[in-house]
Amino acid sequence: MSSTPATHAASGAAVVPPLFQGLFDDAAVFPPGNLPVAETVPAHLAHRAAPYADAVGPLLCGAGRLGELAAAADAATGTAVSSADGTGPRLRVGLVLPGGSSELGPALTAAAPFVVAGVELATRDAGEAVAALDLLLPPDVPAAVELPRELLRGDGLEEVLDVLVDSPYRAKFRTGGVVAGAFPDEAELAGFLTGCAQRGLPYKCTAGLHHAVRHTDPATGFEHHGFLNVLLAAAETDPKTAAEILAERSGAVLAEAVRSLTDRQVTVIRNSFTAFGTCSIAEPLDDLAALGLLSPDLTSQEDR
Repeated sequence: MSSTPATHAASGAAVVPPLFQGLFDDAAVFPPGNLPVAETVPAHLAHRAAPYADAVGPLLCGAGRLGELAAAADAATGTAVSSADGTGPRLRVGLVLPGGSSELGPALTAAAPFVVAGVELATRDAGEAVAALDLLLPPDVPAAVELPRELLRGDGLEEVLDVLVDSPYRAKFRTGGVVAGAFPDEAELAGFLTGCAQRGLPYKCTAGLHHAVRHTDPATGFEHHGFLNVLLAAAETDPKTAAEILAERSGAVLAEAVRSLTDRQVTVIRNSFTAFGTCSIAEPLDDLAALGLLSPDLTSQEDR
């Protein structure tokens, strides 16, 4: 049985297809969006109340901005987010910790007013990160470990993935940034994706995946990977095949490939590629609607 691009519930209302549910983590406060926290919170609450809410993951926030986030949540809702009686609204927040393991304990304490939906820990030592997460992370909170790309070349990639596959944590890979060198080419990204697929290791991506299809940004000249390309490459174990999928620039070709996915293939893909951070929720949704993979009823909200 094939998955369909515009699934409908029994009531006739459009719903988000399983391939895209929870795929888009809200990274509005991070570059290149850099939306002020005071504006990010009401925008995120609007996303969570919108018809496309099932596509939206947690609000990502750096450890140093959690106090600012709590104040913005209080202002946006008119209720203390940290109310002692627990009646205040509790945002689902993903903690982004670029400073490594030393940030973990203080960040978890500072995040007490929120529902911690995940932790993303950057490190130069996967073993140390795993040990810190094992020690401090509540068992019901998922985590992802990111190492610098220069440490993931050659045997370094194999070593890091082997450490993580023996842990309960995901890998995290940076697929873009604000400079050209932050974007891996097809071969490098394919090596990461297939290395994870070979091990059954889940992962998330971050940066540079705002649009569905691989393209050259007309303003910067940067080569951006498409999130549809990554989704379709996620189940591949052969690096050459994965690289070919990552290089595809035809939205029509990618959309047809998505429509041909079986339910089982969708499950395999999303068990591998769990989410990615995007500073825009509207852009990926609009791309999917334009490709006929998402009902326009889900993306016509003026307040996005």
